[in-house]
Amino acid sequence: MKTNGGRRRIRALCWSPRAWRGAGMAQKKYLQAKLTQFLREDRIQLWKPPYTDENKKVGLALKDLAKKYSDKLECCENEVEKMIEEIRCKAIERGTGNENYRTTGIATIEVFLPPRLKKDRKNLLETRLLITGRELRSKIAETFGFQENYIKIVINKKQLQLGKTLEEQGVAHNVKAMVLELKQSEEDVRKNFQLEEEEQNEAELKEKQIQRTKRGLEILAQRAAETVVDPEMTPYLDIANQTGRSIRIPASERKALMLAMGYHEKGRAFLKRKEYGIALPCLLDADKYFCECCRELLDTVDNYAVLQLDIVWCYFRLEQLECLDDAEKKLNLAQKCFKNCYGENHQRLVHIKGNCGKEKVLFLRLYLLQGIRNYHSGNDVEACEYLNKARQLLKELYIDPSKVDNLLQLGFTAQEARLGLRACDGNVDHAATHITNRREELAQIREEEKEKKRRRLENIRCLKRMGYSTHAAQRALHAASGNLDEALKILLSNPQMWWLNDSNPETDNRQESPSQENIDQLVYMGFDALVAEAALRVFRGNVQLAAQTLAHNGGSLPPDLPLSPEDSLSPPATSPSDSAGTSSASTDEDMETEAVNEILEDIPEHEEDYLDSTLEDEEMIIAEYLSYVENMKSATKKN
Repeated sequence: MKTNGGRRRIRALCWSPRAWRGAGMAQKKYLQAKLTQFLREDRIQLWKPPYTDENKKVGLALKDLAKKYSDKLECCENEVEKMIEEIRCKAIERGTGNENYRTTGIATIEVFLPPRLKKDRKNLLETRLLITGRELRSKIAETFGFQENYIKIVINKKQLQLGKTLEEQGVAHNVKAMVLELKQSEEDVRKNFQLEEEEQNEAELKEKQIQRTKRGLEILAQRAAETVVDPEMTPYLDIANQTGRSIRIPASERKALMLAMGYHEKGRAFLKRKEYGIALPCLLDADKYFCECCRELLDTVDNYAVLQLDIVWCYFRLEQLECLDDAEKKLNLAQKCFKNCYGENHQRLVHIKGNCGKEKVLFLRLYLLQGIRNYHSGNDVEACEYLNKARQLLKELYIDPSKVDNLLQLGFTAQEARLGLRACDGNVDHAATHITNRREELAQIREEEKEKKRRRLENIRCLKRMGYSTHAAQRALHAASGNLDEALKILLSNPQMWWLNDSNPETDNRQESPSQENIDQLVYMGFDALVAEAALRVFRGNVQLAAQTLAHNGGSLPPDLPLSPEDSLSPPATSPSDSAGTSSASTDEDMETEAVNEILEDIPEHEEDYLDSTLEDEEMIIAEYLSYVENMKSATKKN
C-alpha cells in the first residue's frame, strides 16, 4: 500500500512471550493423532466389545491396547490409557448423537470455547437446525456462561448470521462451532463489577469498530468504483500491481475485490496488534468477497494466497487449529497460488521485481504452518521436513542489526532497511541504492497516476458542462478508455444515457413544457418545430443536448428513444438525511468520515508491508516445535 494525496493503494498481488501451555497441549494433540492413526491402521473399533461392554463401560481389553501403544510411542502407559479412553468416550458420544439425530432430528454441535477456558474447551451442544443463528448464540451464551451480545460464532469458516436459520446457513449435524469473545477476560472470575462493566464497554466498542470497518470499506470501495473523486482532497482506495501502477479491473469484479483487500488489510492490522478474535471475522469476510471474484483473477494475484496463510495463522494463534477442517487445503491452495504468481522457481517474480528475497518471508510462514499442521496430525516425518525448511529460510532471512542501524543513519526507515537488505542479500550499499531507486520510481508513478486521475476528472466536468450527468459521463469515458472525443460520440449515439442521473434534486431540471424561446432557438438552427419541441421535452429543456442529438441523428430523434422522460426516469428519491435537516446530514457525514479515517489509519503506507517481519515470533515457534519433533525422534530411537 502507499499514499498519494488522498489515495491509499492496495497492492494486488507473534508469538507472545507468555509460556504457552502448548508444550503439553501440542504434544497431547500429537499423541492423540498418533493413537487415532494406530487405531485406524489396526482397524480397532473402541465403541464395540471387547473395548466397550453392553453398558457402554470400558472393557478390560483397553488396558492391553494401552500397553501396546505406550511401548510403541515410548510414553507413560497411564497417559496413553487416558487418551484412548477419551477417544473411546468421544466415539460413543458421536454414535449416540448420530442415533439421536436419526430418530429425533436433534443435531449435535461441537462447540470450541476460547483459550482462556483452560478446561473443557471442547463441548457438545444439542439443537434443532430450524432455529435461527440468534437463538443458537443465545443458547451457547446461556450454556457456557457468556454474555450473548459479546460473542461471535464461526461455523464452516463463516460468521453465523443471526437472522437466518441454521439449516439455511448449511449448518449440519456434527458441525464444529468456534466461539470468539469480543472482550478480554483472562481473569473474569476475579474481576469486580466495575471492571466487568469496563469490559462490557470495551466489547461494545469493538462491535461498533467492526461495524465502522464494514461501513468505511463500503464507502471507499464505492468511491473507487465511481472514479470521480478529487484525488487531492478525497480519500479513496486504488488497486495496483507489484510495480505500484494502477490496474484496470472489470466493474463486475472491482467492488468485490476492493472489499476483499480492504477487509484483509484491516484483519492484518488486528493481527499485528494480536487481537486475533477481531482479526478472524475480518479475514473470513475477506475470504467471502475474494470468492465472488473469478477464479482466473484469484490464480494470478498473491493476495488470496497470503490471506489463506493469515487465516490459518489466526486459528493457530487462537489455539483453535482443530476447528479449521481444511487447514491443509488452505495451505496447499496458498502454495499453488504462489507458484502461479511467482513462477516455478520464482522466475516471474525476479523478472518483475529483480529479486525474490523479500517474498521468502511468505514461504517461511507457509512451511512453518505446514509443519505445525502435520505435527498436530501425528505426521512427525513431514512435520520435521517442513519445520527444517522454515528454519533454513529463517537463517537466510536473518538481518544483522548493525546493518539496519547503518541504513537508519542514512535516513531510511527500519521497514525500508529490512526489506532492502533482504532484497539485496544483506549488502548495505546495494540496499541503500535499491531503496533510493524504489522511492524515486514510486514518486514518479504516484505523480503519473495523479495526473491521469486529474485528466479523467476534468473530462467528466467537461461533459457535465454539456449537460450530461456525472454517471453518464463516467460510463461513456470508461467505454472510451478515457478519450473525451470518443466519449462524446458514445453519448450522442446513445442519448438515453442522459437519463443516468445522479439522484440529485439539483440536477433535476424537469419542466412541464419547453419554453417557446428554446423551441425558436432550435428552429433557428434549422430543425423542425415539432421535432424541436419533442427533443426539448425529452431533455427537459436542455437546448444544447437537444441540438447535439438532433444534429447527430439527421434532424430527428432516435426511434428507440422514449418521448417522455417520465417513462424512463422516476423522480430522485429524497434521502433520509434531506428530510432530517442539516444537523442530521452533518452527523451522518461525520460518522462516515470517522469510519473512512479508521480504515485509512490501518492501511500501511508501504506497499510491501505484508512482507516485512522481524520473524521473532516465527523463530520461537520453529524452535519449540522442532524440540517436540526431536523428543519424538529420541523416543523412537530408544524404542
